[in-house]
Amino acid sequence: MEALKGRDLLSLADLSAAELLFLLKFAAQLKAGEVRPSCPKTLGLLFSKASTRTRVSFSVAMHHLGGQVLDLNASVTQVGRGEPLEDTARVLDRYLDVVAIRTFAQSEVETFADYAKIPVINALTDLEHPCQILADLLTVQESFGQLEGLTLTYLGDGNNITHSLLIGCALVGINLRVATPTGYEPLPEVVTQAKALAGDRSIITLTTDPEAAAKDSQVLYTDVWASMGQEAEADNRIPVFEPYQINKKLLELAAPEAIVLHCLPAHRGEEITHEVMEGAASRIWDQAENRLHTQKAVLAGVLGAI
Repeated sequence: MEALKGRDLLSLADLSAAELLFLLKFAAQLKAGEVRPSCPKTLGLLFSKASTRTRVSFSVAMHHLGGQVLDLNASVTQVGRGEPLEDTARVLDRYLDVVAIRTFAQSEVETFADYAKIPVINALTDLEHPCQILADLLTVQESFGQLEGLTLTYLGDGNNITHSLLIGCALVGINLRVATPTGYEPLPEVVTQAKALAGDRSIITLTTDPEAAAKDSQVLYTDVWASMGQEAEADNRIPVFEPYQINKKLLELAAPEAIVLHCLPAHRGEEITHEVMEGAASRIWDQAENRLHTQKAVLAGVLGAI
């Protein structure tokens, strides 16, 4: 899709519904080996946060496209010595073809995009995780053959995963139920944005009742209860979030064909039980694999290799 060439992906809201569905279709074709785009370009990974799946999947994706990757963490760049992000952006813009940034504040990826002409991809911020949700949606589509009209229930903290799920589900017509403890809801402005994008396509529901949220749902999804940077709060959060654990009892309330997702890493015995994570409903490992295929689709799209 030519319209994606040169574009940033800072939020799933940067995509139209048609563009998002196109990326999912292209990712499925890449996974099946039906298309083999060539893109001998250079990707820079500018990561301020630890990473396994994001770092490896982006690196392998770029390698499969015929390109190369430079791992640019703070310890090996002048960013670690206080160089302004604006200066780093303008320099890397002249060396790289695309950059993926994993950091804390959404404003950092936005600032980089303002000062660089190359495509900038949000590889995770405290506000959003668009690349993860692309993989999630591909996994749901593989499991059910469709997206529109399904119901997905997210249980836990109203974090960056929740925010990107709100936008992604709204665009593709998935009904989304978000069950969080009081005080841990997603940001109101993101909920408002998602409802505007959803229109008549999907219903977005916020609740504090995990059992009502899970009832007859086709997808149950969770994440860790304390995200990176919140580790000091982790022990205090456990009793608050315990009712939102995905376990056998909660899964039995969902639709008979329900699947379970987790973006990883997981704390088994906290937000999800070992039994469910290793059970027949789990699609967690497919979900992790699909990070590779969806990110390859994004890279090919923004670099004009589609």
